[in-house]
Amino acid sequence: MGKNKDPRHVAIIMDGNGRWATHRGLTRSTGHEKGTLNIQNVLRAFSDRGVAFVTLYAFSTENWNRPQSEVDSLMSLTVSSITEQLDQLNSEGIKITHLGEKFSLPTDVKQAIKRCESLTSSNEKLVLNIAFNYGGRTEIVKAVKQLLEENPHPEEITEEHISSRLYTKEIPDPDMIIRTAGEMRLSNFLIWQSAYSEYYSTNTLWPDFDESDVAEALDEYSKRTRKFGEL
Repeated sequence: MGKNKDPRHVAIIMDGNGRWATHRGLTRSTGHEKGTLNIQNVLRAFSDRGVAFVTLYAFSTENWNRPQSEVDSLMSLTVSSITEQLDQLNSEGIKITHLGEKFSLPTDVKQAIKRCESLTSSNEKLVLNIAFNYGGRTEIVKAVKQLLEENPHPEEITEEHISSRLYTKEIPDPDMIIRTAGEMRLSNFLIWQSAYSEYYSTNTLWPDFDESDVAEALDEYSKRTRKFGEL
């Protein structure tokens, strides 16, 4: 198979915002704000290396179980960050798409998501997928339910049928998944799509993850040989 070139699709579990803030005697909300501000620089670094798709795990279906004050802060931050960064991301040719359930989100969050998807829909430099209110198991269950409604013959269902009904149906599976802050868990993120993804964990906390960390991750990826179950 040979060694890898730079990946086409990189997915990131952005971990460590709270710890970054705690280490500095700041509020967890401040850590989340710092992490959000880091996104643009990381996207530029990946784009410079030819990465075409970046998926960020911003808010999971399990995150609703956090203290209400933190959930409210994350929802507010989502709206404010879209408002503040949307024009810049659009000017840089970044297309923004949402992965996850919108139904249960606050109205202002849904409106912000709709606004960013609409404004950037024709951009082609890089696709930024925001996994917000996203859960891998929920995604699969939803796809299977849809299939069974469409086709009463479950014996005819294939992997391709399921893949075509996931949130990521128009996006290639991630070549690489990066998790910051030293954690080694999937956390219900792209569990169908990541069957053959290369995993990379770094101790760097997400707010500190910079261009040098991007280069280190991609250099590590380039040294690996992807076999996809073959010898």
